[in-house]
Amino acid sequence: MVIKDKLVLVTGSTSGIGKAIAEGFLRLGARVIIHGREQEKVRRQAERYLALQEFIGEPIAISGDVAKPEELELMCERINKLGKLDILVNNVGVFKTTNFFEISDFDWDHYWNVNVMSVVRLCRHFLRGMLQHNSGKIINITSEAGIKPLPQMVHYSVTKTAVIGLSRALAELTKGKKVTVNSLVIGPTWSEGVERYFNSLAEAENKDVNELTANYFKTHEPNSLIQRFIDVLEVEQAVLFIAANDAINGTALRLEGGIIRSIT
Repeated sequence: MVIKDKLVLVTGSTSGIGKAIAEGFLRLGARVIIHGREQEKVRRQAERYLALQEFIGEPIAISGDVAKPEELELMCERINKLGKLDILVNNVGVFKTTNFFEISDFDWDHYWNVNVMSVVRLCRHFLRGMLQHNSGKIINITSEAGIKPLPQMVHYSVTKTAVIGLSRALAELTKGKKVTVNSLVIGPTWSEGVERYFNSLAEAENKDVNELTANYFKTHEPNSLIQRFIDVLEVEQAVLFIAANDAINGTALRLEGGIIRSIT
């Protein structure tokens, strides 16, 4: 797929991984929907891109809480008025370290609604049109925790496993079509959200956050082959690779630094 002039939605694209992905599409000349919950923050981010020459695409500001069905529906209606959505990147997600025995039903519902049901709802809305037009890409950002569940984040891990399964199941609906659905399984990536995660982990383990960060891979992820955090630009590059390649479909593409000890 040629990316230039394509309409792209990257959820949660005002910071972190989502921001990097959106910027990658903008550099290639796509029409990119900059999305977040806060309308003013989304507007400022889009205006910033308009002022920078490196971003040759068109930034479009649309806000909405994807965890709230009524807001998501209004958001989708606004997107429909822009034309057919060509690429959907489901990036929004929440995570936190919590003792399994202290995770309430409310927390389970919240994680499931944000991390899974937002993906379900957006795919349900836009995949139908992609199939009808015989063109489109869906890329769901997941985590190595979905394959190698983490005991300190059981609820998060379960939601990411669900999204990986959802992605493969939806890909089955695209058979014979020029539409693809894939998940990108990423490992620990340094972003604002991960920084907050480490502050939480340091508090839970009663350790200095700088010490914990420096020793993280040695103590928590010894299987990592790269022994470092993934850069958001590396995630951006992987998403653009999937978006441009029509032969990648039904895959959980791994970008986790070798933490998962497997040849598949």
